[in-house]
Amino acid sequence: MDTLLIAGVSTSGCVRASAVDAVQHGFAPVVVRQAVGDRGPGPHEASLFDVQAKYGEVRDEEAVLRRLSPHASEVDLVEVGPRDGLQNEPVLVGTDDKVAYIAALAGAGLTRIEAVSFVHPRLVPQMADAEQVMARVPRRDGLSYIGLIVNERGLERALDSGVDEVNVTVVATETLSRRNQRMSVAGALGSFAAVSARAHAAGLRVTATVGAAFGCPFEGEVPPGQVAAIVRRCAEAGADEIALADTIGVGVPADVRHLTEAVRAVTDLPLRFHFHNTRNTGYANALAAVEAGASALDASSGGIGGCPFAPAATGNIATEDLAYALRRSRIRTGADLRRLTEAAAFIGERLGSPVPALLGRAGDFPPP
Repeated sequence: MDTLLIAGVSTSGCVRASAVDAVQHGFAPVVVRQAVGDRGPGPHEASLFDVQAKYGEVRDEEAVLRRLSPHASEVDLVEVGPRDGLQNEPVLVGTDDKVAYIAALAGAGLTRIEAVSFVHPRLVPQMADAEQVMARVPRRDGLSYIGLIVNERGLERALDSGVDEVNVTVVATETLSRRNQRMSVAGALGSFAAVSARAHAAGLRVTATVGAAFGCPFEGEVPPGQVAAIVRRCAEAGADEIALADTIGVGVPADVRHLTEAVRAVTDLPLRFHFHNTRNTGYANALAAVEAGASALDASSGGIGGCPFAPAATGNIATEDLAYALRRSRIRTGADLRRLTEAAAFIGERLGSPVPALLGRAGDFPPP
């Protein structure tokens, strides 16, 4: 045992004294904000400030509960096939087929779909019809559409298109940041702060995705502390969720654990992970992320996709294969496997080749 959770009254008396005693005996004290109190707000807040500054941590109840129960019984699947899946494909898929594809994914029980990105069509031609797609996607309560953006111009388009969330990418390394977004990491962080404020003012949820968090195709290994520093800045700028992206598929489960520890030292925001299966470690990484406390996992229907700005980047982990692994692990996703494989087959036909996912070939187990 190395950590002591502290609750009770009064904050300025026994609670603060317990935190001091814990430190003196080699423990890491964590005061649960909603579980302590005092006779007045003045001594209560002053004592919490003192504990946080000198002796330990003051955490919200929700964050503490997440830390106590890292093995989730339910995980959000964030479907990125219509965006990340299609953006690197050589075959341009028409607007009608994109809308049908998104409708099929929504019909499979997925509730968060990254449907489009608002980037320059010259750079990513597959996303040139983002506004037309968003004008026609099916809408229902509980179904949230995400648009990926990299700057304020992208946010303006996203707001006009009626997305429910925005996903803003900040790349962890200078070289890939300049190639991918035409700006430095510092510039991307400044842009994120501006975008986050405007998106929140419009009532949108904001995710900060740290690209190349596990490794960079140009700079190699990326230290977890470097990623954590970016995460801290994004959290301070108002991110509602942090996504850690293995853009080129180099991570292994040990990397997932180490990076999660580094990030958890700077924020308690919900963590989402984005894995590519380039070196066949994507699914193991996803399960490791769940064990580490992930609240959401990105996946692409059929396993299609890849970053057009990262050399040799291959497809995301497949939604249906991941949903199968999670279901067998007794982790709920709300996804219908049969309908997921049908959606993957649909987009595979439009792309003119079989999708990389395996569940559609092997079938469910036990058979329905």
